[in-house]
Amino acid sequence: MSTPPSPDRVARRPVPHAEAARAGRSWWDGAAEAYYYEHGGFLGDASLVWGPEGWTEEDLSLLGTVRGLDVLEVGAGAAQGGRWCSTQGARVVSTDVSAGMLAVARRIDTDAAAAAGASGMEGHRSLSYVQCDGGVLPFEAEAFDVVFSAHGVLAFVPGATDVLRGWARVLRTGGRCVFSVPHPMRWAFPDVPGPEGLQVTHSYFDRRPYVEETSAGLVTYSEHHRTLGDLVRAVVAAGLVVVDLVEPPWPEGLEHTWGGWSRLRGELFPGTLIVVCTKSGPRVRPDVN
Repeated sequence: MSTPPSPDRVARRPVPHAEAARAGRSWWDGAAEAYYYEHGGFLGDASLVWGPEGWTEEDLSLLGTVRGLDVLEVGAGAAQGGRWCSTQGARVVSTDVSAGMLAVARRIDTDAAAAAGASGMEGHRSLSYVQCDGGVLPFEAEAFDVVFSAHGVLAFVPGATDVLRGWARVLRTGGRCVFSVPHPMRWAFPDVPGPEGLQVTHSYFDRRPYVEETSAGLVTYSEHHRTLGDLVRAVVAAGLVVVDLVEPPWPEGLEHTWGGWSRLRGELFPGTLIVVCTKSGPRVRPDVN
């Protein structure tokens, strides 16, 4: 099972979009199998989980009814969220920058189809997959009724406004855009689940990306921080309207760690932010069969 390369050093410096996207593609290609092995059971194969706290779309109902709609999943990973939307009757395209992650997605579909055939039951509806940079979408304008991303793309590239403009471009008037990201306040704390992760060690206002790189300066991984205000301004500048900002609490009784996410931290401050937006104008819904 392959894993991403260990960095030679960590830095705080700007990273151009193309370099961040290239690093993300390489990192997730290397991490795909290990990531699914570690987190696949928690995420499920056909569940839209909005973050490591475990809240699902069935719990929160942020997308609204998707039956009969054209839905785009950006930063899909193994397309668990897109697969869930498909089970609800949506027409789904799931995209990811990583061919490795999409290979895992296709294997899930193949395994589900084989299991369904053996049992005589209907398997998952097939999804459409596109490998692409989530900040440069290769779709026509107003092609989708819903665009969503669960912890995908935005944390890993600069230029949130440009990315969101791209998502708004492919969204139909009146459509809904929902995305989750690590909560901005997490930037100030170490990415550690235990007590040492409760002490502020970094300025919330320092927007320099976290960068892992080789000794030659080649970026192998990057994360990009925006304050809550930055995110709201990016949404507005992209031509979208903020409908809700959701800060899901740690679920009662959940004993689970995922990176810096844990019950200890999650009961004190939020680990995930979910932004719910719409594209201004009356929504024209397709006929629902």
